[in-house]
Amino acid sequence: MRDVHVRLHAGVAIGDTDPRLFGAFVEHLGRCVYGGIYEPEHPTADARGFRQDVLALVRELAPTIMRYPGGNFVSGYNWEDGVGPVANRPKRLDLAWLSTETNEFGTNEFIDWCRLAGTEPMLAVNLGTRGADAARQFLEYCNHPHGTTLSDLRRAHGWDAPHGVKFWCLGNEMDGPWQMHARTAEEYGRIAVETAKMMKWVDPSIELAACGSSGRNMPTFGTWERTVLEHCFDHVEYISLHTYLNNYAGDIPAFLASPDLMDTFIEEVVSIDDSVAAEKRSAKRIMLSFDEWNVWYRTRRNRADRTLPGWPVAPPILEEVYSMADALAFGGACISLLNHADRVKAACLAQLVNVIAPIMTEDGGPAWRQTIFYPFAQMSHFGRGRVLRAEIDSPVYDARYFDPRGEQDLYFPVTAAFLKLAAVQDQNGGLTLFALNRHLTEPMPMTVALTGFTNKTIRAARALHHPDLHATNTRDAPDTVRPTALDGVSIAGDTLRATLPPASWNVIRLG
Repeated sequence: MRDVHVRLHAGVAIGDTDPRLFGAFVEHLGRCVYGGIYEPEHPTADARGFRQDVLALVRELAPTIMRYPGGNFVSGYNWEDGVGPVANRPKRLDLAWLSTETNEFGTNEFIDWCRLAGTEPMLAVNLGTRGADAARQFLEYCNHPHGTTLSDLRRAHGWDAPHGVKFWCLGNEMDGPWQMHARTAEEYGRIAVETAKMMKWVDPSIELAACGSSGRNMPTFGTWERTVLEHCFDHVEYISLHTYLNNYAGDIPAFLASPDLMDTFIEEVVSIDDSVAAEKRSAKRIMLSFDEWNVWYRTRRNRADRTLPGWPVAPPILEEVYSMADALAFGGACISLLNHADRVKAACLAQLVNVIAPIMTEDGGPAWRQTIFYPFAQMSHFGRGRVLRAEIDSPVYDARYFDPRGEQDLYFPVTAAFLKLAAVQDQNGGLTLFALNRHLTEPMPMTVALTGFTNKTIRAARALHHPDLHATNTRDAPDTVRPTALDGVSIAGDTLRATLPPASWNVIRLG
């Protein structure tokens, strides 16, 4: 491959990353909660039943905000079922995942777990089977100090201090026919604005995210966002986006190009949001909460394949085993989020443990890192700061990405540069380059022109690469795919040179 050239200027920025950009997601789904973060009988469990081996990996992953309790689950969830004495909590049928929910783990346990994990809680309210009144009562239970029936109920349950949850989601994927009590855009817009009003009367300090459509290729996309925002523009701070990248077609070049469609999706939603602002003659800008994103396809195709018969408790479902190729596409999605830091202010990797997750566990046994663990952890640790605008001169290739969720146009054309890159400058002037070489067989000679930078010492250079793109990490071979040293990175004057291995995710740190 010919040399790829990148130009960076320390003063030319896209925007600053918000701490909430590096979030994740815990849903009552499969073994994410039970057998994932919570397993009282596990040898490492503490007195609350929290697995300490999982907590250690979560701290290493370093998510900054955690969405809970769903997801599809939330559209049938009664928050009251998950508080109070555990022995008195009801068992319910969960229609989202055809499971039995014991409610042994609920809101207060989640808040305590977040504190131990060092992450901010994000809560979703049920706007499927319930509505505005239940939502404002849930908020009052969580955030009001004392002196009302609900706040004093929380205190009676053992949590004297208010939880102080600041970020709330107004439902989940409400346009999806798979959702319990799906709604039209008009129906959802009306309930969203009334819920937002009441919740902010209870606690004016909170921030709210309205549901966007469930995906870019949904027939509702575009008109849904516009209609919803026409109702609740003045009452919310965010609108949500969801994307799951896939390789159903077995076309790895197209798979690695798919994060570029994620870029397009973000930019389209920004355009819709700003057009509503223009119609309202408003200087306000709605920010984006990309609160579900990941690679997901092996365990996704249809409802029958995603569930088990007999209404089991915490069944082992949606347990995607990620490959080296998956980690590359995942890394491309990380770069897409970073390069839209001006408007994507919150994001949640879906999900955290076992269910389409970077962390896998065995009941009663070990926990280990999946291949996608590493790009996320590196982005979270080193992606905090000012994202710079990069000029990239790279060869490109054409691909057709197959996504079966849409009803039409199942193939999406995309022209992708072989190099996908994000550059983040930290508060001390250090610089981190996140670079994805999408060429499957050729190494990439990369030259980076650095203008206006004072800290140009190479601190570290790591590559995630494996000759077998189908390689995975397993219980018995947990380190098959992991970052290794990227050799040959050099700086002379204002020029950095590196050669990126074929099909590799690379992180180069200066400072």
